[in-house]
Amino acid sequence: MAESSDSAVNQGCTYIDRIDRVAAGATVLDFYRERYRHSQPQQWRERIEKGEVLLDGKRTGTGEILRPGQVLSYHRQPWQEPPVPLHFEILYEDEVVLVVAKPSGLPVLPGGGFVENTLLAQLKKHFPERTPVPVHRLGRGTSGLLLLARTPKSRAALSEQLRRQQITKIYRALASGSPVADHFAIDQPIGKVPYPGLGYLWAATDGGLTAYSECSVLRRQARDSLLAVTIRTGRPHQIRIHLAAAGHPLVGDPLYGPGGVPQAVEGEGRRAVPGDCGYWLHAWKLGFRHPESGRGLELTCAPPPGLA
Repeated sequence: MAESSDSAVNQGCTYIDRIDRVAAGATVLDFYRERYRHSQPQQWRERIEKGEVLLDGKRTGTGEILRPGQVLSYHRQPWQEPPVPLHFEILYEDEVVLVVAKPSGLPVLPGGGFVENTLLAQLKKHFPERTPVPVHRLGRGTSGLLLLARTPKSRAALSEQLRRQQITKIYRALASGSPVADHFAIDQPIGKVPYPGLGYLWAATDGGLTAYSECSVLRRQARDSLLAVTIRTGRPHQIRIHLAAAGHPLVGDPLYGPGGVPQAVEGEGRRAVPGDCGYWLHAWKLGFRHPESGRGLELTCAPPPGLA
C-alpha cells in the first residue's frame, strides 16, 4: 500500500472530555491547563473567553467549577500537518487479524499535531467499514511490524496474549558504543517524570513500572553496535529508555540520553518530544497465536539499510 508523502490541511480536531470525580472541583481553565499542556494557559484562557470551549453544549467561563458527568468540548481549527511518509505494506491479512509494515516517520495514532497524516487515518481510507485497531504501540520513528485486530473479539484475545507476555516482539536497534557482554538483560523500571511543555513523559525512574528487555549483540562497529532486542513488557518507549539507561542510547535519539532520562537542553530552543524521529529502531520479528484458530504465526519485516 503506497502513497506519497504529503503536507495536509486537516479538518481540525474536537477534544471531548467527560468530567470524572478526579477532575471535578477544578475550574474550566485549570482543567485545560493541566490536561492539554501543548498550549499555554493564556491560550486556553483566550479560547474559553471567545466561546470556543463549551460545557454541556453551552458557553462557559474560565472560573466555572466542574461537576462529575459534565462534558467539555473544544474544536481546534484546521491546521497544516507536517509531511510524513504515508505508505505502508500489508504483510498478513484475514478476516480478524492484520499485520502491516510501518515506515519510520509515520505516526500510528492521532497526536502531537497529526490527525490525517497517521497510519490509522490511512487504514480508515482502505478499510472504511471496519477499521483495524492496533494491539500494541509503535513509536513514530520506529519502523516495522504492527499487529492490528479487525474485530472486538480478536482484539480482546490478542490483548490478553499481550498481557500474558505470549506475543514475541524482537527489534533491531543501532545503539551507541559497544556493550561489554554479547548477551545482557535490562530491568530498569519505567515511569512518568515531569517534563516542561508536556506535563510528563516516560523515562527511567526507580519508582516506575516493571520493565524487562533482553539484548544480543549482532554486530560491533567502530562507534556503535547492532542489537537484537526482545521486550517482555511493553512500556512506552521501552527500548529507547532501556538502552539509554544501560549507557547505550540509540544512535540519533534526540530525547533519551545516558541514564534513560531526557537529555539536557541548551538555551531557549525547542525541547525534544517522544514523537521526534532520528533514532534507529525497527520492529523485526513478531510471533503470536491466531485468535480464532490458535495456530502460531511468525512474521518478519526486512530492516532498512543500517539495521540489516
